[in-house]
Amino acid sequence: MTDEPHILPIMKEELSLSKRQLVSGRVRVSTQTESVEQMLSVDLSETEVEVVRVPIDRKIDRMPEVVTEGGLTIVPVVEERLVVTRELYLREEVHIRHIERRQTQELPVTTRQQTVHVERLPAEEAPATHPIAKDNQDDL
Repeated sequence: MTDEPHILPIMKEELSLSKRQLVSGRVRVSTQTESVEQMLSVDLSETEVEVVRVPIDRKIDRMPEVVTEGGLTIVPVVEERLVVTRELYLREEVHIRHIERRQTQELPVTTRQQTVHVERLPAEEAPATHPIAKDNQDDL
């Protein structure tokens, strides 16, 4: 063998691509409508509604709501009724006030009066009669 190095050539290929349009044929499209009758299966459903009026005639305190339970819908129908009752109403009061008034007036009146005079005397001068004077002792 020889001691000479091997030389490998490096090669590169280059490609050039080009394209062009070429008519190779033509196509014409047209449509035609035909009527074809066939049987088609369709599932249809029917709902029957039954309306029943149920008389209740009961006093209630508030407006009830519409309720649906299963296939039943309950629609409440209410009315207002005029209820006549007997009630006491205080129409008015009559206030009666007692007012006492006092006044002094002078009127000419004849009255009778008794007076008593008491006089004390010393013991040495005591008369035989009672020491009380009897002036103005008229009967009243």
